[in-house]
Parts: sequence; structure tokens; C-alpha cells
Amino acid sequence: MKVSKKRPSAGLLMYRRQPNRLLEVLLAHPGGPLFARKDEGAWSVPKGEIEAGENPHACALREFEEETGLRPMATRFLELGSIVQRSGKHVQAWGFEGDWPGGPPKCNTFELEWPPHSGRFEEFPEIDRVEFFTLERARIKINPAQVAFLDRLEALLDS
Repeated sequence: MKVSKKRPSAGLLMYRRQPNRLLEVLLAHPGGPLFARKDEGAWSVPKGEIEAGENPHACALREFEEETGLRPMATRFLELGSIVQRSGKHVQAWGFEGDWPGGPPKCNTFELEWPPHSGRFEEFPEIDRVEFFTLERARIKINPAQVAFLDRLEALLDS
């Protein structure tokens, strides 16, 4: 069995109900040129790597704020468990009810040599946009391994 050397990540899945009780979830699209033309299967729960000794839920709260600029004000978080992505990355997530105030996310940036082997480095946002999707659309947009988070959230809210 191959063991991943990647540090595990933790994230938060914000959800809201429309007046017709339709459930929507907030997903983040990764920034930078590598994802610029990728859409279906590229979106994600806002997440980040768990630091050594850090509580995973505390990491999820920190990363959500760092990646979106929005501090989660919820008092109730639904544990959605963990998944393993195709890359071998382990991700834990929690769901919470909230709403997006509008506008682009205010997130951290990263530096990347672009174009590759050019010697020029550019700065890109970790997330270039966030958007609410119905569960049906989210299942198409989200990283395939993370669909399990949507299923678990739906099951918890329907119970």
C-alpha cells in the first residue's frame, strides 16, 4: 500500500437553503493559470493543510477565513468525515449554515513561475472565485472525491 507524504487538509462546506427549501453549497475555484480553463471537477470545499499538532477543526476554520476572507460565525458544525482524493490527499470537512456577502473572495496568494521555465514569477490568488451551487450542479463542479461530503451533508440535513 502506497503511503501519501502529503499533509492532510481540513475545510468547511458552507450551505444555505433558498426560500423553496432548495439546498445550495458554496464551492471555491482554485486560482492560477493551471486551473484557469478547468471547471467541472475542479471546484473544492475551501480547505488547507493541517499544521503539525493543529486541531483539524481549528484548521478548517482558519483555512476558510484565509481562503475566502469570511470568518465563519456559525455555532453548529456538522462533521462530514474524511475522504481521500485521487492524488492521495486526505481531506476532513465540516458543514455549516451561512451566506456569502457577495463579491470576490479575499484570499491568500501564491507565487508561481509562469510561463513555466520562463524565469518570471507571478502572484496568483489561491481562489479566484466562490459560488453557490445546488447539490445537483455541485456534484458536477466539485472534485469527484469530495462528492461524498455533499452526500453526507444532504443525509445529515434530511435526518
